[in-house]
This record gives sequence, C-alpha cells and structure tokens, in this order.
Amino acid sequence: MTFDLEYNSERPLMIIPEYGRHIQKMVDHCVALEDEEERNKMAKAIVDVMGNLQPHLRDVPDFKHKLWDQLYIMSDFKLDAKSPYPIPSREELQEKPERLPYPKYASKYRYYGNNIQTMIDVALSWDEDEKKEALVYTIANHMKKCYLNWNKDTVDDAVIFNHLYDLSDGKLDLRNSDEELSEAKSLLKKRNSQGQNNSKNHKKQNSSNHKNRKRY
Repeated sequence: MTFDLEYNSERPLMIIPEYGRHIQKMVDHCVALEDEEERNKMAKAIVDVMGNLQPHLRDVPDFKHKLWDQLYIMSDFKLDAKSPYPIPSREELQEKPERLPYPKYASKYRYYGNNIQTMIDVALSWDEDEKKEALVYTIANHMKKCYLNWNKDTVDDAVIFNHLYDLSDGKLDLRNSDEELSEAKSLLKKRNSQGQNNSKNHKKQNSSNHKNRKRY
C-alpha cells in the first residue's frame, strides 16, 4: 500500500494562516465553482464558518464586513461572489498609509512635557481678556510644578517666565509682571499628599485582601 503524503513545504502558502488549511481549500474550491448560485451560497457558508473560528471578532464593530473582506483576500481577489459590502481591491490593500507627522517636542525643556506646549498653543489662540490671562498664569504654575518634579528643588519665578517666553516664541511675556506664582512648598505639598493618599489606599487594599484570604 502506498500513501500520498503532503508536506507543508510542497503546499502553497496560505494568505491568512489564522483560519487554517481547510478554510483556504474551501475558498479555492469556491473560486473554481462555475455556477454563480452555488458560488454565492458557498461563499456565505465560508463566512459563517470563519465567524465561528474567530469568535473574538464578534466584539469588533461590523465584524461581518471584516470577514467578507478577508474572504476576498484569501481568494487573491479572484472570487466572483455577491457581497453585502463593498468589495475590496488589491490596490486598496497595498496602498501605503499616509505618513504620520512627528510630535512636537520642546527640545530644550523636555521636563515640561508635550501637554504644556499644547496648552500654550491654545492660549495663543485666545483673545486678550481676563480668561486668557488666567490661563497663562495657570500654565506658568503647572510649569513650575513640572520643574520641581524634575529638579526637586526651589526655582525662581523668573526662570519659569523666561521658559514660557521661549516656548511661546516671545508671545507670552510675564517677565515684567508683578504677579507671583504659587510657592514651591505648596506645590510640593500637594504632590506629596497625593502620593501619601495613594500609598494609604494601596495599604488598605492590601490589608483587606489579607483579611479576606483563607487560611489553611
């Protein structure tokens, strides 16, 4: 007796290997069908089987659309069947995505973070009034807090005002202002109190977990 064995090295490559060899053979058989009605009927059956093999796709919005797209991809776009969704093309699949712009970094003052630059840009877009002035001082206070988190030492308000002037390209100038920012002690106190509260809550949670634990 002789057996015809198939080796994976001799088999054609699967386009989407997650569905297995049998699904790929079903797709190839569906493509080879000449009768249009049978081809459409088998295509729907294959989509149902694919949905059963990938139950996590049920949580994906419009997962049926994704299954139909994968069916056409597995057929190498040769399947001629009616789909309830727009049929994808090879060009759409091979099209390169648009290049994403690099985020803007404050190269000189990275310890302030990117959110500070975003807040400064928003403040520059506002009209000159009391709200903008309050926002600018809020940004300066937040910059001082970020500086203290990085430096863990005292900092002069003039340093923060100079950095704000530099980051805003000279459009937000508080260097000659008589206003003073929050004291370093109060900013550090808020930071430490938040850290202590989080540690206390963590300890309470751990102690409650130990109390509820069964002892043998």
